[in-house]
Amino acid sequence: MPSLPQAPPWDVHRLPRAEGRRFLVTGGNAGIGYFVAEQLAATGATVVLGSRNPVKAQAAIASIGSRVPGADVRHVPLDLADLASLGASVDALGLDRLDAVVHNAGVALDHPPRRETVDGHELMFATNHLGHFALTHHLAPLLAATPGSRIVTIGSFAAKSEHLDLDDLQGAHDYRPKRAYARSKLAQMLFALELDRCLRAARSTTLSVLVHPGGALDSLTPSRPPVHVRTTGERLRHLPLGLVVQGKDAAAWPAVRAVLDPGVRGGQMWSPRAFGLRGAPRIEPLWNHLADTATAARLWAASCELTGHDLTFAHRA
Repeated sequence: MPSLPQAPPWDVHRLPRAEGRRFLVTGGNAGIGYFVAEQLAATGATVVLGSRNPVKAQAAIASIGSRVPGADVRHVPLDLADLASLGASVDALGLDRLDAVVHNAGVALDHPPRRETVDGHELMFATNHLGHFALTHHLAPLLAATPGSRIVTIGSFAAKSEHLDLDDLQGAHDYRPKRAYARSKLAQMLFALELDRCLRAARSTTLSVLVHPGGALDSLTPSRPPVHVRTTGERLRHLPLGLVVQGKDAAAWPAVRAVLDPGVRGGQMWSPRAFGLRGAPRIEPLWNHLADTATAARLWAASCELTGHDLTFAHRA
């Protein structure tokens, strides 16, 4: 019996073509999200940047266009901190199907005081987790219309040593900014894995894939003016750190592979190869606390209540 041809090794610099496919990247105007969008645009796909800042989005589109001739990159207004606006943002996409969404956008506050959104939710938890939870609800029909569509959630290495306080998800009683950020990212990661379980129970072909970018520094990130400008001095000063961490261009690789690689499966976590901090993407075993299905189910229920949405296309049968 003849052997089946082997798929070529994944090469972050030689991505498969994706003409005709449509991808949404939240927060695609800056940081890791920008490089996810740039790399996906280079495959020939249509890439939509979800951003609340139209000026920054247009700068990102111009930067991608200057590096990817003929790039099809668009902008849709998206404010994850305003739950009531998300339905209109999805309508503004003007699409009848969607091949993948990359849940990338987020905020990080380094100093008190605690801030709340227009809905009264703590800003980091609302933007990083609740906004993406609600956005997935609104995108469900577009994703369900595309066999094999993907929901790619970008977590964070910061969540590895954190645990959720289900009785104080929004830090109302004990707020510490760095911990609140790490917990909001942990909530995202638990959501991605619970979503995978729900999708499989519903026999959906949509995949929920978790990634984390490892360690990423601006000083190791190549310039993309005016989106990001790195001086020669910054690059030289931080060059030794490249042995441990990487730039945001490389930090985008796990998410890009999760979108494009036909061998990716739902429920997997992809991360940089070297200690989860730098290098080409590979499958990483789930951290112990990410396998806590009871906490994930309780978080799901709380998220439904806080957002007023239930992900019916992915609900357990």
